[in-house]
Amino acid sequence: MKKFLGTTIFSVLSLCVLAQNEISYTVSFSNAIHHEAEISMNIPNVPAGNLTVRMSRSSPGRYATHEFGKNVYNLKAFDANGKVLNIKQSAGDVYEIPAHGNGVKVTYTLFGNWIDGTYAGFDETHAHMNIPATFAFPVGMDDRPRLVKFDYAGKQQWKVATQLKPLANNTYFAPNFQYFMDSPIEIADYKTAKWEVKNKDGKVQTIHLITHSNDTQATIDHYAEMLKKMVEEHFAVWGEFPTYDFGNYYFLDDVYPDNAGDGMEHRNSTSIVQRTPKIEGYEANLLGTFSHEYFHSWNVERLRPKTLEPFNFEHSNISGELWLAEGFTQYYGGLLLTRSGLKTVDNAVQAFNGMVNAVLNTPGAKNFSPVQASRYAVFADAGVAIDQTNAANTFLSYYTYGAATALALDLRLRAEFKLTLDDYMRALWKAYGKPEIAYTIPDLEKTLAELTKNQVFAKDFFSKYVYGTDKNDYAKLLLNAGFVLRKANPGKAYAGFGRLNAVNGKVVLPQTLIGSPAYLAGLDVGDIILTMDGKTITDISEIDAITATHQPGDTISITYLYRGEQKTTQLTFAENPALEIIAIEKNGGTLTPAMQQFRDHWLNTQVKSK
Repeated sequence: MKKFLGTTIFSVLSLCVLAQNEISYTVSFSNAIHHEAEISMNIPNVPAGNLTVRMSRSSPGRYATHEFGKNVYNLKAFDANGKVLNIKQSAGDVYEIPAHGNGVKVTYTLFGNWIDGTYAGFDETHAHMNIPATFAFPVGMDDRPRLVKFDYAGKQQWKVATQLKPLANNTYFAPNFQYFMDSPIEIADYKTAKWEVKNKDGKVQTIHLITHSNDTQATIDHYAEMLKKMVEEHFAVWGEFPTYDFGNYYFLDDVYPDNAGDGMEHRNSTSIVQRTPKIEGYEANLLGTFSHEYFHSWNVERLRPKTLEPFNFEHSNISGELWLAEGFTQYYGGLLLTRSGLKTVDNAVQAFNGMVNAVLNTPGAKNFSPVQASRYAVFADAGVAIDQTNAANTFLSYYTYGAATALALDLRLRAEFKLTLDDYMRALWKAYGKPEIAYTIPDLEKTLAELTKNQVFAKDFFSKYVYGTDKNDYAKLLLNAGFVLRKANPGKAYAGFGRLNAVNGKVVLPQTLIGSPAYLAGLDVGDIILTMDGKTITDISEIDAITATHQPGDTISITYLYRGEQKTTQLTFAENPALEIIAIEKNGGTLTPAMQQFRDHWLNTQVKSK
């Protein structure tokens, strides 16, 4: 989010000025058992004229809109003397107060019962708050600081964890609206572990693991040791830590089976919500979210696209750079766990395999570019819709698309320039991240040209693989590291039905993909398969068995129900397009010393011995 204002705001003179303008909140939880919070907002020095108060419709790290106003009720407004003010609700989440005095107080009840990185949740065990889902705000007062005070009387074991600046009496400070909205809060009887990290300038900062889970302190301490290894590999990529605004970074981790599950990056913290009974026994499975979100404290929080700066809380935020902001983060999230020894090389290869298959075998990648995929985030990023879309044929997640782009660029830099993607990220950090200068896609291309000293390469890469739909030669690139990209099921028949659904003896088709045998046969979502090759179908296994008896090029008859009408079509099997990546030594080939060295330099630790 926006660059922090600096420590000078804490001078006595500044505090006097801020006290006249700061917007202050109080939050209490007397009915938390029924998922309610009571919130009041005091606005001093209100300018004459209409005052607009609203809830957000978007949230940092989310790109689609979310109707946070739907859980607000009993909203009232008062003047400085406690007189009730008239309110006009001009939209579902917008409240107009046309007549008022110098000071206005707004109170409301908020319902929250969804524990993830986007929404709010309250119960007897904790208060989990994403700020945009929780706090109303006055329009046009973004530069004013915020104070928020929590009252959790009767819940004596609760304590607050947040990147907000702690003051006295359970009160917390944000220098402005943007910082406030980017600061999630967890209040619970949580367990914590922390450790210090030293930046290259010698300054020491503290990283905190805050965990609301059914785990012992010993489990939390052990998990913190694992995270330390992960953090060291992140530091090795960037060459330095970000300057955390108050000298602290927080992993806010909420673990419970009924959680919604999520990970959401913020400037000096991340909100991680996981759906396991606890951390113990699931440590390795949970690390991926930690690694991805921590990488964001560099990439997207400070190395930030101009399209997201400043973040607009009144509508969706469209960005063509998410292939790098989210996709490169996705690539590094898993890679750095392998480098740290917390995941195996096989784990990394499995992840690469998913990236390559997606980018080479989906119509979304075939027909649309990473930039176009990024812009679709306003509809795809946890966006809510009841009507069906054609996303399976028009969209590949910018996470996956960007990760595949990162994989190709990393391998090409290593093979063609004796450089690495780490070098590129450090160059971007130096030019745009550390000074917090928002970048554009041409800036990314310019930095690649400067790094490689090859403008032709940079222009070609961006033209073909960022703006365009060309695909890198992954087989050639992976072979440098001694990995073979091959057909996973060569010569095997493929119908292209996708993930079938069998209910009460009926096998129902999902949306079929452009170019697949099922699509070419005229089959589509909702069709019920009755017979294949003359055999009655009541279960998915029967379809698999029939497919296994055929070869690519064979044609069979299929009867199916379409809106209750029985129809017949002809389906011609194709060869299964699925790919797999396998180590050359497991494929009967020879791992040469050059391949071994390339692989080690790529996948082994980059942390220098102390």
